Amino acid sequence: MRRVIAVAACLLTVVLAGCQTDATDGVIRTNEPSKGDVTSFGDAFDGLKTVSDVEYHASDQAVAEAKNQFRAENYGNAGALFFKATQLSPNDGNAWMGLAACSDRIHRFDLSDRAYARAFKLVGPTPEYYNNVGYSYLLRGKLQDARSNFLKAYELAPNDPTVANNLKLLSSSVQNIER
Repeated sequence: MRRVIAVAACLLTVVLAGCQTDATDGVIRTNEPSKGDVTSFGDAFDGLKTVSDVEYHASDQAVAEAKNQFRAENYGNAGALFFKATQLSPNDGNAWMGLAACSDRIHRFDLSDRAYARAFKLVGPTPEYYNNVGYSYLLRGKLQDARSNFLKAYELAPNDPTVANNLKLLSSSVQNIER
């Protein structure tokens, strides 16, 4: 019996010794870098966003998939994914802009007008907004409205190549009217 107690005491000592923490460390580990830490590229962490600083929307995955579908010119699929994103995060202005652009491409201008109205409330008067609305009017054949919006976009971002290309596209549309 004494032997069993001695063996048990030894085992308990070994187990408890494995549970002790290093009292000299005293550091609570988080995902936040310490001052002076460097990235694997040798840059300092100063100024980099950490996980707690990043804004997350429930619609992020749907928006990413929708953008891929849009680039592949699958506008119906992209529109469905952007619509899903607007349902997941009703205040995601990028999702509303994407939904509007998809609606333009499938010539559902009634839907795009509603989506642009909602997007304007969320993103405001940005060059991207005016450029997209201008392109919508260009697709409808409303060239004066397209020009007005393209010029607003140009005033806000005079060096934006997309805005400049759309202004060129508009001028070629005016010159090549087919009757």
